[in-house]
Amino acid sequence: MRAGREGHAVGMAGDTDDDTRVRRPGASGHRTVPHTADVRVEAWGGSREQCLVEAVLGMVECFADLSGQRATAVRQVQVTECSDDDLLAALLDEVVFRLEVDGDVPVDVEVETVEGGLDVRMAVTDVASVPITGAVPKAVSWHELRLAPDPYGWSCAVTVDV
Repeated sequence: MRAGREGHAVGMAGDTDDDTRVRRPGASGHRTVPHTADVRVEAWGGSREQCLVEAVLGMVECFADLSGQRATAVRQVQVTECSDDDLLAALLDEVVFRLEVDGDVPVDVEVETVEGGLDVRMAVTDVASVPITGAVPKAVSWHELRLAPDPYGWSCAVTVDV
């Protein structure tokens, strides 16, 4: 299953006035919201896989302008099955690790559930070729981290230390 982007929105489930205007069954998107000295990423999708894709793209877009960027390589990652919250944290930690160690920044992501976990394919480019627009993530916080089904599909929220 390819989980891709259907566009950005300005709210997510739980934002009472925005629920019916922004979220609809099967829709996907993400947003960042200010958080004391950090960045809070909220994402949603019609499936768990779509939600995870949006979380990665939301985290990357909090510090980099991906418009017009093309992938120069594809990295494949296996994330071992565990709780949904653990999957979210492990996937975003992997993105931070690859950014710090290899200089890879994802421009597109595919997530597929396989026996034993997730198969993740990240189309990446060199961070040096991407316009940097904010503080680069250093870690994923476990404080108020969540990934769960909701009335519209799946949603997640995570605080990214910058």
